[in-house]
Amino acid sequence: MSTSEPIHIIGGGLAGSEAAWQAAEAGAQVILHEMRPVRGTDAHQTDSLAELVCSNSFRSDDHEHNAVGLLHEEMRRCNSVIMACADKHQIPAGGALGVDRHGFSAAVTEAIENHPNITMAREEVAGMPPEDWRNVIIATGPLTSPAMADAILAKTGEDALAFFDAIAPIVHFDSINMDIVWAQSRYDKAGPGGTGADYLNCPMNKEQYYAFVEALKTAPLHEFKDWEKVPYFDGCLPIEVMAERGEETLRHGPMKPVGLTNPRDPQVKSYAIVQLRQDNALGTLWNMVGFQTKMRYGVQAEILRMIPGLENAQFARLGGLHRNTFLNSPKVLGPDLKLKADPRIRFAGQVTGVEGYVESAAVGLITGRLAAAEARGETMATPPNTTALGALVAHITGGHIESESYSGARSFQPMNVNFGLFPPVTVTKPEGVTRWRGPEKTQAKRRAITSRALEDLKAWA
Repeated sequence: MSTSEPIHIIGGGLAGSEAAWQAAEAGAQVILHEMRPVRGTDAHQTDSLAELVCSNSFRSDDHEHNAVGLLHEEMRRCNSVIMACADKHQIPAGGALGVDRHGFSAAVTEAIENHPNITMAREEVAGMPPEDWRNVIIATGPLTSPAMADAILAKTGEDALAFFDAIAPIVHFDSINMDIVWAQSRYDKAGPGGTGADYLNCPMNKEQYYAFVEALKTAPLHEFKDWEKVPYFDGCLPIEVMAERGEETLRHGPMKPVGLTNPRDPQVKSYAIVQLRQDNALGTLWNMVGFQTKMRYGVQAEILRMIPGLENAQFARLGGLHRNTFLNSPKVLGPDLKLKADPRIRFAGQVTGVEGYVESAAVGLITGRLAAAEARGETMATPPNTTALGALVAHITGGHIESESYSGARSFQPMNVNFGLFPPVTVTKPEGVTRWRGPEKTQAKRRAITSRALEDLKAWA
């Protein structure tokens, strides 16, 4: 690949802007294609790059104890334009990194437009990139234009792209009370690659079940704009919708107790059972089977903790239904984020199946560097999976488990960065300490993960 051939980046959001910056800083010539203002979207208000269409928060900035804070720090150490502009336009937000949205977007736009290696092209790329574009990054985000979405579908197959999330909550394994919960598959069926004990089961008696149903029926729900409306499908109805259809509906649906026996009390049959299924190869994350929901996040966590065994549950992500365009990345992308059906193309940002401003920009950072290395005729590895950057790539390209026995909502779903995506660490008690108190062990694990990540990032960065 000659350095005279430009890298074409489609989409000027956070991911596309970061990808352009990283590639340009590495010496590559970049053409950044942004369709606004030629063609607008339902959500954007301006034609600025990296416009924040929802919150103005980049979430926690604590890099020792929070996974997104660690991602902030890793990106800063990788010369991120998104993080530099966020830091420059920071506003008071407690422990979070809040930004002045207009100042931030203007700063990113200025940095990109003034970079000598970047050319801006205000135009829509209506379809797959021309064949003579040999090094391409598509970063079109959750509001990918219909023409581009149709082209991606034609290239990759009808099940390669989703337009709506139907997301069940995902729980950190180490927060599940295994004194109450037991492992068993329904009727002990092993299934493909299974053992017959592939689900975690949370039992409910009659009183607990009816209290849970009543809480669902009165829970406040997220409200969406017209363009965000999500159609319901019978295979992925929100649990509160099922509860409204009748008090017994859930226990004949995702909470049915048949084929399961509590080994701690085998003579008493549970009135209802909530099942969790392993969500990642590491076994650190478990999703609540059939628990798609539109409940607001604060009350959602409170209600889900009514379930026996989940009273102290910590959630890697809460459930939801959203309008969103994203790839079935484990199927269609290689470990280098290249499209298997057309290896001259990489994908970046939220369209790959990450959630959040920073996560989207992070994938842009990685693809920008990979594309620049390719332009030099070199091969560059993705970041180690012990880093926040690498953990995201590992999740969207290979860390997810597909279940052949599960029907209903799409299996692969977008994810924020969280400590459940990292390989586990072992921590030992400090000298003189006989037992961990409160959250001390969790905090020690997080410090160990973040310390390892920043050390392992050095060679790649």
